[in-house]
Amino acid sequence: MSRAVTNLQIDSARLWDSIHETARFGATPKGGVRRLTLSQEDKQVRDWFRKACEDAGLEVHVDALGSMFALRKGRDMSKPPVGLGSHLDTQPTGGKFDGILGTLGALEVIRTLNDAGIETDAPLCIVNWTNEEGSRFAPAMMASAAYVGDFTVEDILSRKDAEGVTVGAALDGIGYRGETKVGTQKFSGFVELHIEQGPILEAENKTIGVVDHGQGVFWYDGKVTGFESHAGSTPMPLRRDALLALSEFALTLEQIALKLGPNAVATIGEAVIANPSRNVIPGEIAFTIDCRSANADTLEALDASLRAAAGEISKKRRVEIAIDQVWRKPPTHFDPKLVDAVERAAGTLGYAHRRITSGAGHDACNLNTIMPAAMVFVPCKDGISHNELEDATQSDCAAGTNVLLHTVLSLAGVAS
Repeated sequence: MSRAVTNLQIDSARLWDSIHETARFGATPKGGVRRLTLSQEDKQVRDWFRKACEDAGLEVHVDALGSMFALRKGRDMSKPPVGLGSHLDTQPTGGKFDGILGTLGALEVIRTLNDAGIETDAPLCIVNWTNEEGSRFAPAMMASAAYVGDFTVEDILSRKDAEGVTVGAALDGIGYRGETKVGTQKFSGFVELHIEQGPILEAENKTIGVVDHGQGVFWYDGKVTGFESHAGSTPMPLRRDALLALSEFALTLEQIALKLGPNAVATIGEAVIANPSRNVIPGEIAFTIDCRSANADTLEALDASLRAAAGEISKKRRVEIAIDQVWRKPPTHFDPKLVDAVERAAGTLGYAHRRITSGAGHDACNLNTIMPAAMVFVPCKDGISHNELEDATQSDCAAGTNVLLHTVLSLAGVAS
């Protein structure tokens, strides 16, 4: 590889401008972004992204689930492209960087190669995956999951949001139900740039996280069924209080995760009392559980322990606790050769780096089940994400994109 290619750097100011330009679509008063998947705000950023890709000379096509693919031709078009990208949708109170950095960083890689007049041997393809966040439609990362065959396209199209709108109707509503069959675009591998969404890199003063593993995830829907009765006239020993049962279960779940730690976490993120009233003892509560670990045995132990705890508390408090596992994603072990390529790029560029496990799920985790995949992390301020306060520095975003650039060049090769 020539010295000019070895020393190639992305345009930090252009990347930073793109991040803030797209943050206008769904901007919130606190400086964050609300851009739910397949919303009008999502359409706005998709339209911007399509034009930006076409202006960069890329061929853009959209698949049946709305994922966007922007192809840059290589010298040898018989080779499958190297994939890079992430997503553009956000949480209801999200930030400017989660997913967006990976997608716009991929665009900046292409713009940089164009500016330098560099042709890669294999083609490159940027992807904006539909509904990574899962905040409007479940499950999260549904488009990449359908791409790898975990769900059928028909199943995903029929999923509904809280208002009863299907994915299919939402795609049609913004004009992004594409004609390309899901899975048509093949890749030789995929690299995703992302903010860490945790505090480790910042705490250790590291610029780059070389992601070698991703946590497995078990999701549950639960329900506690007790008995509604008068808050004033029902003695404490005779109550079948659903809220107290859930409270005890939540504290027990915390102890289970601590016991199985340090690499185990469990969260009750939603709890809704049915027909709540100030002077009625709660009789029914629906809730959710999110359990994660990078170790498959630890996840299974979490599952067994929380079910045993539910049974014990049900008996003790004379309630029923029903727990239904609605999604399970095994731990991810990213492709060693691609992980090494990321690490080499970070080292060659002189960035302080470390191996790291992803605490969040990402499209690359799905893709890794059928192709080599890897991820590049950069720090985010105070480890905050899924929040309007989410922040990252211009220099760190540029560093991560430079690592992405040189990782992709090592995989795609430079045409002679």
